[in-house]
Amino acid sequence: MRKGVEVAGETHTKEKRVTALVPMKGHSERVPNKNLRLFCDRPLCHWTILNLQKSHYVKDIVVNTDSQEIAENIRQNFEGVKIIDRPNEIRGDFVSMNVIIAYDLSQLPGEHFLQTHSTNPLLNTETIDKAIELYFHNLGTHDSLFTVTRHNARFYWSDGSPINHDPQEMLRTQDLRPIFEENSNLYIFSKESFKQSGNRRIGLRPYLFEINKLEAIDIDEEEDFLLAELLCQAKLNKL
Repeated sequence: MRKGVEVAGETHTKEKRVTALVPMKGHSERVPNKNLRLFCDRPLCHWTILNLQKSHYVKDIVVNTDSQEIAENIRQNFEGVKIIDRPNEIRGDFVSMNVIIAYDLSQLPGEHFLQTHSTNPLLNTETIDKAIELYFHNLGTHDSLFTVTRHNARFYWSDGSPINHDPQEMLRTQDLRPIFEENSNLYIFSKESFKQSGNRRIGLRPYLFEINKLEAIDIDEEEDFLLAELLCQAKLNKL
């Protein structure tokens, strides 16, 4: 992790340090062997860890996994990353992420936590640090933070009824009241807010942190993997 530095007159202190939780599952139904599949010449699961390691504020990185292959790969490639072997009772495709987080919090010291996924390889370090800064800056009014994607478009329920607009008033899409999608990229919370909200990573008074659509891509389907890799390669070609 980068040590405290002076940026825009503000010293990054220990008060703004978080523990990063990065759950990784061995089985993936829609994109087989997703976490260890090569993505721009590295296993997909490496990219998120690399970006977290460059953060000013990430104190520790913790990988909770049900896969010995993933665990061994992380140990071989990343010094200092803590591995939590996921207990059998919270393994499987239908276990809530909040249940896994609750187990991690019971095993770890510290108060403030960031949770992200290895399937968000385009989430960059600058965005991670901005989110952490906003989380701590707004703790007086908000108890947690999660990332969202803005949508200025006309949405409908399955029966054809409008969600966010009046069909009789054809406003320009940019003038519609935006809808924000929880994009599953980043969550920041404390042990206390997690407990107070009923063991949920989104607290009772969350701060919605908007990030751009390209950076927010979450790999769930094969098409997501191909699109994210094209974007990553384009970014690498510019460096």
